Amino acid sequence: MTQTANPISTASRGSEQISQAFHPPRKGDFVGSTMKSRNVNAIRDEDTAVHRWYRFVLSFPPHLVRHYLEDFCVDTGELVFDPFCGTGTTLVECQKLGIPSFGLEAMPMSHFASKVKTNWAFEPLGMKKFSGKVSAEAEHLLKNLPDPSEYKKLSSEKEKLLISGSISSLPLHRLLTLFEILSDARRNGGGKFCDHAQLALAKVAVADASNLRFGPEVGVGVKKSDAEVVTAWQKRMEEIADDISEIGEYDGGKATVFRGDARQIPCVLESESVNAVITSPPYPNEKDYSRTTRLESVLLGFASDNEDLRKVKKSLVRSNTRSIYKDDEDEFWVSRNLEVCRISEEIEARRIALGKTSGFERNYARVARNYFGGMARHLESLKQVLRPGAKLAYVVGDQASYMQVMIRTGNILAGIAETLGYEVDRLDLFRVRRATATGENLREEVLVLKWPGRRL
Repeated sequence: MTQTANPISTASRGSEQISQAFHPPRKGDFVGSTMKSRNVNAIRDEDTAVHRWYRFVLSFPPHLVRHYLEDFCVDTGELVFDPFCGTGTTLVECQKLGIPSFGLEAMPMSHFASKVKTNWAFEPLGMKKFSGKVSAEAEHLLKNLPDPSEYKKLSSEKEKLLISGSISSLPLHRLLTLFEILSDARRNGGGKFCDHAQLALAKVAVADASNLRFGPEVGVGVKKSDAEVVTAWQKRMEEIADDISEIGEYDGGKATVFRGDARQIPCVLESESVNAVITSPPYPNEKDYSRTTRLESVLLGFASDNEDLRKVKKSLVRSNTRSIYKDDEDEFWVSRNLEVCRISEEIEARRIALGKTSGFERNYARVARNYFGGMARHLESLKQVLRPGAKLAYVVGDQASYMQVMIRTGNILAGIAETLGYEVDRLDLFRVRRATATGENLREEVLVLKWPGRRL
């Protein structure tokens, strides 16, 4: 599908004016019934099946997807699209409900996770037998450990991609041993369960074997000199098999997942085929999403050197300074947007006033412009696949990462959407979280849009 070259040419209203156009939440809305709970973003016990196989740390919860499927009156004869599908929360929920869905994801590791999590065409008992055989082989090979100098290691290029101290040498040796067994099984014709096995290995690498901690940012926590990799991996495999046994037969609702840039919706989606969009794009902040999945991406071979990483980052909406490049031009799409211009100018003015001169800090204003420009490109490209009357839900959040300048993401995206011909239905308050830098309350919201169809 060809991306139109025209930027937004109409100046949008400021955030204060935009907010007045939104309908207030109705009694009984999702937000009204859940905001009392501090764990509104947590996955519920009854929803863990399939989602627990591997879940992006910043994922939104399955019950949020179900709410908007119900709110939009989506049935099994309609297509749901998630253009930032991450690790497949929307796709998995649709598949559980028998609703066909389509996902698009630029990050290789997340794309792989979505594909695996929507592949339920295997026999659970066979998976358990496979995992038992692989575990026995791995335990045999790891029974007598070599001298530490002979532990299996990553190449120097791959090692450079990791956050320093991500994983200790012995757990890494165990992971690489298990990975080599799985690779041999795939080469020798036993690949039926290997994708699921590698996804389970990715989860073990991060959750059980690594030294990583996840808070506002990913970093290194308590270092583990060793970890029980093989036992943990077999347990994860048994969880996958048990989940499929629990789900049983399902009727239709197959999910299709493609890897691609959400700023240019691929032509694999037919024109006017999408009835609903439920998604959560990146937020404009300093979270480098490629760092969050770096260890497992390197381990599974999705990133081998800096050039691989650069290609991935170039395919993402520019939401942080580590993904900004000299030739980026997304900001052109919002060059006349009054609110984006105001925020960008305020960030730059505050940077200068504070004497901040690092390369990252100099790019703060560019991130704001290119982020919203990239989202404008996305919304423009998306129009070609939406049916008239299609409903859209975007989970977005306020941010204050750049010189503590408040960015009301939902309001600004609403204004951009209006200039592109979308109708703004409302902003639902999903939850309130505390900003680590300022202590201010930040709103996480769901921007609800409607596509009325092209005006002739």
